[in-house]
Amino acid sequence: MRHSTGNRGTDQKRPTGRARDRAGDEAFVRALYDKHGMFMARVATGLLCGDTHQAQDMVQETVLRAWRHSGVLDPDAEGVRPWLVTVLRNLVIDGHRARRARPPETDDTTLADLPGPERLERALSKKIVREALADLTLQHREILVHAHFLDHSVERTSQLLGIPRGTVKSRTHLALRALRTALAERGYTHF
Repeated sequence: MRHSTGNRGTDQKRPTGRARDRAGDEAFVRALYDKHGMFMARVATGLLCGDTHQAQDMVQETVLRAWRHSGVLDPDAEGVRPWLVTVLRNLVIDGHRARRARPPETDDTTLADLPGPERLERALSKKIVREALADLTLQHREILVHAHFLDHSVERTSQLLGIPRGTVKSRTHLALRALRTALAERGYTHF
């Protein structure tokens, strides 16, 4: 660590209120990057799971914060690297917390994926039918799947389920009636 070595010029104000020296500031930042830049980039990339672009941003912000303390920091001192790593680590943690605290960003492509009125009506109808089917017994659902959704004949359904043809017909009739009732309870009358 070093202390200020007198007046460094009056063209700009330090964050701490003292006058700034542009040449000194550039030399300080250049020395930080030369001596610690690669190390900070490796640490940041590791902390950010390989995201090199974000790691570069974090290194840049760390150097900016070091610059704000350039009156007391010495890029050549042994204690500056642990200070830089601590600042860098805190920035990464703060960034992670900030991303978790706000909803993820979206763009207009999400709006393009929204279904139109026809697709929306169809999706809503499917949802209502699925819910109504869930109200039916297993035997009724099974018979409807074979007879209406798979379009099997009464003979084929009878063979697959191992039940008489008359039972297929009566279960189909009862299953359709139960489905109509379940749909009507949901306000769906388009059947």
